[in-house]
Amino acid sequence: MYETLDLARARAETPGVNHVVHLNNAGASLAPLPVLDVMTAYLRLEGRVGPYEAAERSEGAIGNAHAALASLLNCSRQEIAILDSATRAWGLAMSSLPLRAGDRVIISAVEYGSNYLSLLHLAQRLELSLEVAPVDANGVVDVAGLEAMLDERVGLIAMVHVPMHDALVNPVAGIGVVARRHGIPYLVDACQSVGQLPVDVAEIGCDLLVGTGRKFLRGPRGTGFLYVRQDIAHRLVPPLVGLDGVEWLAGTYRLAPGARRFETWETNAAARIGLGVAVDYALGWGIERTYGRMQRLAADLREELAGLPGVVLHDRGREQCGTIAMSFEGWGEFEVRNALKDAGINTWVCLENAACVDMQQRGLSTLLRVSPHYYNSEQELERFCSVLEDVLVGTRRERVFA
Repeated sequence: MYETLDLARARAETPGVNHVVHLNNAGASLAPLPVLDVMTAYLRLEGRVGPYEAAERSEGAIGNAHAALASLLNCSRQEIAILDSATRAWGLAMSSLPLRAGDRVIISAVEYGSNYLSLLHLAQRLELSLEVAPVDANGVVDVAGLEAMLDERVGLIAMVHVPMHDALVNPVAGIGVVARRHGIPYLVDACQSVGQLPVDVAEIGCDLLVGTGRKFLRGPRGTGFLYVRQDIAHRLVPPLVGLDGVEWLAGTYRLAPGARRFETWETNAAARIGLGVAVDYALGWGIERTYGRMQRLAADLREELAGLPGVVLHDRGREQCGTIAMSFEGWGEFEVRNALKDAGINTWVCLENAACVDMQQRGLSTLLRVSPHYYNSEQELERFCSVLEDVLVGTRRERVFA
């Protein structure tokens, strides 16, 4: 029995379900009608009155994204910066930290590829030591082992909450306790967790956190955000500033207080409005409630997939979220993904460069990622399994979904 919610309403408010079985929510979700409607209405307004003028008329709707994200993450709106991607947010956060030659940076093995490459680039430029935290038998970060690595040279702990290619959930709150105890800045990548499971920056105890709008929040692409704890903001110097990030003082300037120093004046107003509506929409459903359904959908799907010949599951972790990672005996992941796509089912192939350290350590070059959301139906999962089995062995069996 799945977490109780109005599935009929969720699907009625998601027009994409009438056209595709979308199991690529870890990449980007199908947007709900309130997000689609507000964004298209705003673009029509821009077309009628002009973009600057439309923004003036919609100041409250544009500003709502900060308030909505603050409510979602349990922080103040002054601690939120909205940017055009999580990659941009993460890069700005990293580049603003006062790291020095010889500093050690501790990361997780499941660091996202773009972030890891940026870390390598930064480590080379600043002569930093980049070190991977140990993991336990379940693949999650070993908090005690991480703490044993720490000394006065550690300038940053950077952790991934949920990886992009796996189901594990790292103990970010436990790591936060360690970071605070040692007075070390702590950055969390929450791109795959925000909108999927409850994320509370006060509970986590992080100084910085990045996320994106397009994944489990069901917002538009081209939206990312950065949480900056108020007490640390004054120590961060962005590598680039814009009109919204500084206060002009007649001949000189002062960095804006809080997270605003990371923002620029120019923005995609339609996307920002859509992001605010998406966050409010997610909060309206209740993150704990939708996460409960996602976990149950994924757990039943793993059980069914484990019985299919040729399917190899790769998920780890004590707590497993809604992402499912698999490979196939005798089939390439791209072949399977293309066959599923031809049948109207969206999945995604994760490449080695998207999780460089972890996939290399595990000897994996590609994985098929399946990521249901709360609006996916049991019938859609049934269809996915049937088509997948047809691809692999050409037969059908009775399913467990009910």
